[in-house]
Amino acid sequence: MNKKNKLMAYLLIGIGIFFLLRELRLPILTDFYSWPTLLIVIGAAFLFYAYSAKDYKNIFPGALLLGLGIHFHSLRYYPFWIDHWGMYTLIVSLAFLLRYTKFKKGLLPGLILLGLSLFALFASSTPEWFDWIYETMNWIERFWPVILIVIGGYILWKR
Repeated sequence: MNKKNKLMAYLLIGIGIFFLLRELRLPILTDFYSWPTLLIVIGAAFLFYAYSAKDYKNIFPGALLLGLGIHFHSLRYYPFWIDHWGMYTLIVSLAFLLRYTKFKKGLLPGLILLGLSLFALFASSTPEWFDWIYETMNWIERFWPVILIVIGGYILWKR
C-alpha cells in the first residue's frame, strides 16, 4: 500500500470510529461527540501516519490539529482551561518543536513562539503595546474560517 493510501486509510478509520461511537451514544463518551473531537481524530491520524510510514512532513499539521482539537474541547468541558490567545501560539510552537525533532528545521520559530506564549500566559501585566496582539487574536478567533479559505485558495492556485 502506498503512503497516500495509508494516510487516507487512517483518516477514514478514525472518522468512522468517531461517527460509529456517536451513533451508539455511549453515555461515558457524550462529551466527545463534538467538532473538536474530529480535529483530535484527524490530528492523531496525521501523527500516527507520520510516524508509522516515516513520512514526517505530516508531523506539523498533525500536531497543530491535535493541539487545536484538545484546546477547543477543553475550553468547552473544563472550567480550569486557559482561554487566552497565548494558547494558540503555544500549540503552533509545540508543532514546530515536534517537527524539529525529525527535520532539524523550525527550532527558532518554535522557541520564539514558545517564549511569547509563556510570557503572554504567565505575565501578571503586559505592556500597552501588546494590545494590538489581543485585537488581532480576537479578530482571528472571530473570522478563522476566512483564514482557512485563503490558505485553501493559495494551495489550490499554487499548483
